Amino acid sequence: MNENADAAPIRPPSLVDALIPLIFMIVMLTWSIILFGIDAAVGPLQVALLMSAVVAAAVAHKNGHSWERLGEEVVKGISLAMGAILILLMVGALIGVWNMSGTIATVVYYGIKYINPAWFYFATALLTGIIGIVTGSSWTTAATLGVAFVGIANVIGASEAIAAGAVISGAYFGDKMTPLSETTILTPQIVGSNVYDHIRSMAKISIPAYLIALTLFFIIGRSANIDPTVDTTAALEALGSVYNITLWNLLPIAVLLVLGIRKYPAFLSILIGTLAGALVAVFTQTELVVAFANDLSISAPFAALKSIWVAMGNGFALNSGYAEIDALFSGGGMESMLLTVWLILGAMSFGAMMDYGGFNERLITPVISRVKSDGGTIAAVMLTSIGFNIVAGDQYIAIVLPARMFMVTFRQRGLHPEVLATAVENSGTVTSPLIPWNSCGAYMTATLGVSTFVYFPYCFFNLLNPILALIGGFTGFNIQRLEPDAQPVEATLRPAPVIDQRK
Repeated sequence: MNENADAAPIRPPSLVDALIPLIFMIVMLTWSIILFGIDAAVGPLQVALLMSAVVAAAVAHKNGHSWERLGEEVVKGISLAMGAILILLMVGALIGVWNMSGTIATVVYYGIKYINPAWFYFATALLTGIIGIVTGSSWTTAATLGVAFVGIANVIGASEAIAAGAVISGAYFGDKMTPLSETTILTPQIVGSNVYDHIRSMAKISIPAYLIALTLFFIIGRSANIDPTVDTTAALEALGSVYNITLWNLLPIAVLLVLGIRKYPAFLSILIGTLAGALVAVFTQTELVVAFANDLSISAPFAALKSIWVAMGNGFALNSGYAEIDALFSGGGMESMLLTVWLILGAMSFGAMMDYGGFNERLITPVISRVKSDGGTIAAVMLTSIGFNIVAGDQYIAIVLPARMFMVTFRQRGLHPEVLATAVENSGTVTSPLIPWNSCGAYMTATLGVSTFVYFPYCFFNLLNPILALIGGFTGFNIQRLEPDAQPVEATLRPAPVIDQRK
C-alpha cells in the first residue's frame, strides 16, 4: 500500500519500532518530573509529549509514511479534542465568575457551619465531593477546601493522613461526576461517546464506591474520639464580611443542574451557568464586583461589565485582607485552562502518531490475542491505564493512549465505546493521585502536605472504584453493546469527533 504513487512501500512496524517512541516518552516524562517536580506540569511535560510525538513521527517516516500525511494525522488527532478544549475554556470562565459571585463561597460557608467534629472525616469526603462537582476540578478542590480540612484536622487532633484521604476521595468522585471536569469531557470525546452518557455509566460504579468510602469515613470518625473544641466562628464571620452570603448565590448551580438533567449541550449549559453567575454577582456582590474592575473612570454598570469580562478571561482575584479567604476564592478564567489545553494537545499529538504509525496496534495485539472474554478486555484496558499512570507519570496519558489503543478492539468485540470510556476513567483517573511520581500524586503531596505513601491507604474511593469496576466487568454488569449494524470494522479505524452532546 502506498500513500502516493512515488512513495516508498509502507512497512509494518516491528516491536522495536513500537517501543522506541514509548520508551522515549517514558524517559522524557520521568526526567521532567525528576528535574522540575510539581512544576513539570506547567511546561516540561508538554514539551516532553511533543518531542515524543516527533520521535514517533520519525520512526513512522522511516517505515514509509510521508511527512505531509503525518502532519495531517496530527491535525486529525488534535481535532478529536477540540470540542473538549472549547468546553474547558468555558469551564475556566465559569469558575472565575462563580468565585466572584460568591457561589462557591456560599457552598463552603454552609458546609463548614454545620460540621460536627465527630463527623469530620465523613463531612470532609462529602463536602469535597460537592465542591468537586461544582468546580469540576480535583486539583482546585484539594488546593482550596482540601487544604482547609487538613489544617482543621491538625487543630482538632484528627489524623492528617485520613483527612487527606477523605479530601482526595471526595475530590476525585466530584471530578468524575460533573460535566465540568476536563477528564469527564475529554474521555468520551476520544472514543465517540458523549459526556452525559459517560457520567451515567460511571455513576453505576462510582456512586457505590463513594457510598462505601463515606461509610468507612463515618465509622472511623465516630470511633476516633476527635476533640470537638475547634471554633469556626471567626472563619465564618470573616467569610461573611467578604461576601454577601445568601441562598441566591446558589442559583447558578441550580441552573447548571437543570440544564444537565435536560441534556443541553455541555458548552451551552456551562455558558448559561456562567452568565447566571454573572447576574447573581451583579445583584448580590455589587461592591465586590465594582471594586474588582479597579477603574474609577467608568460608571458602576460598565465597571461590573469589565469585572465579569476579566473574571471570564483571566479569572477572579479576591483582595479582602484575609489571606486564607483570598487564596480560597481566587482563580479560574479561560487563561487558567491553557496549560491543560497544551497538555491535551501534546498527548493527542503523540497518541495520533502512535495510532497512525501502527505502534499501538503492534504493542497491544499480543495482549489482546490472549484475552478471550469481555471482562478480560475491560481488565486489560484498565491495567494498561494504571500502567501508564505508573510508567508515564501523568493521568492524561493514562486516559488518552489506552482509549486510542483499545478503540478498534472494543468495537470488534461489539462493546459500546462508552464501556471503554468508563473503564479508562475507572482506572486512569482515580489511581493517578496514588502514585508518588505521577503529576497528580506529586501535586496532592505538595498541596496537602501529606506524603502519598501516608495517605494512600485512606483514599478509599480511589482504591474501591477500580476494584468494583473489575468485578463489574467480569460479571457483565454495566456492559453496553453496539447494535449489529454499528460494528463494521472499517468504521472503527478512526472515531469521528463528537461535538453535539445532546444525545
